[in-house]
Amino acid sequence: MTIVLRPNDFFAEAAEWIAGRLVAAQQRDGWARLSLCGGTTPAPIYAQLATRSDINWQQVIITFGDERCVGPDDEQSNYRMARLSLLESAGIPENNVIRIEGELAPSDAAKRCEDRLLGLAKSAGDAWFRHDLILLGMGDDGHTASLFPDTTGLSVTDHWVVANYVPKFEAHRITFTYPLLAVARDILFLVNGAGKHAMVDQVLAGDPNLPASAVRADSVTWMVGG
Repeated sequence: MTIVLRPNDFFAEAAEWIAGRLVAAQQRDGWARLSLCGGTTPAPIYAQLATRSDINWQQVIITFGDERCVGPDDEQSNYRMARLSLLESAGIPENNVIRIEGELAPSDAAKRCEDRLLGLAKSAGDAWFRHDLILLGMGDDGHTASLFPDTTGLSVTDHWVVANYVPKFEAHRITFTYPLLAVARDILFLVNGAGKHAMVDQVLAGDPNLPASAVRADSVTWMVGG
């Protein structure tokens, strides 16, 4: 099921929507599993979420859909952005955060992250680590997470997390793969800005050349602002 929302107040309504999913997960299971996305769009949303009193942040597991091959204090780090906007101010325990260790060799970083997810799934008696909510962005080229057009990560079916070489950057990125995205309860695309509306339309029309078009899950929602 795919739903498109066009909010009047993008950041406030996104925070409210996300909070609702996390609270529902905690009421159902006691815990919520949330995957964060990077970029400039989500930081104000994360800051609003950090102030919520209805979410028990002690009972939230945080993951990251992708990461650059940089250290945790680098300005390009998705983890750093999330730490400054959400993790510290919400008081999320460090042990609850599964950081992609971008300072490692790309293949090692991917394996370390996947191993942690596998360990949590096995300890719960599950075959998959199922997120309650995965947040995703979308680039001007239709990429999402770090699944870029014409990269090998698009065809991976036997791993949850991979090192994906992106030729246009001449660098690796670490990213979740389609199979891990597909088992999420909910996926929310956060896309803000009129300049991306045409690309959203192409993705929703199913353009096979755009990686975001191939994202599947039980429920996929697009929140489009601007």
